Amino acid sequence: MSDQDNSVNMENAGAKSSGAYHHGDLRAAVIAAGVKRLEEGDGAELGLRALARDVGVSATALYRHFPDKEALLDALADEGLRRLGAQQAQAWLKAGGGRAGFLATGVAYVRFAHEEPAVFRLSFTRQMSQRARDEGSDGGEVAYNLLRAGVAQGLPHLEDNADAAALHAWSLVHGLAMLILDRRVEWDEAMVEEVVGMTFGGID
Repeated sequence: MSDQDNSVNMENAGAKSSGAYHHGDLRAAVIAAGVKRLEEGDGAELGLRALARDVGVSATALYRHFPDKEALLDALADEGLRRLGAQQAQAWLKAGGGRAGFLATGVAYVRFAHEEPAVFRLSFTRQMSQRARDEGSDGGEVAYNLLRAGVAQGLPHLEDNADAAALHAWSLVHGLAMLILDRRVEWDEAMVEEVVGMTFGGID
């Protein structure tokens, strides 16, 4: 791989400010560009060449980070799960933990699907590859650990069967999210809070 392949294409990056991006940030920049394209709609191109143009480098420069398109899609799916987990964690903290926090994480899950449908769908239709597991990359683990902790703190009477309780809660919010994404149910945050509350905060 030549130095030219690894350099920023200044013509493509003319709109960027000087020094706005360094080679060490290339992977993160490409993932951010991919997420942006996902958010633009179903017709967005997610090839390595398209994303290379977006960040102002040659396509060859991306291969050290993403050997093929499948690796890129895995990284985008993982990033989606990380974003979901981060939003749930923020909702948990804002609500003060406990049952209120547990309810807030459930609502945040459905809201994320509603606000970032393409990212959400990709994140849950990709099977985590063995390569990603070997690299210790699993953004979904953060969200699941938070869910598991929510059962322990929000529904302590279910601690003896916490894994099943966590799966039950996850199934509830994921099913509701998919009903909304598939336009079987209209988005209504008050309704979401009521439905999620039946599992995450209210009914024992």
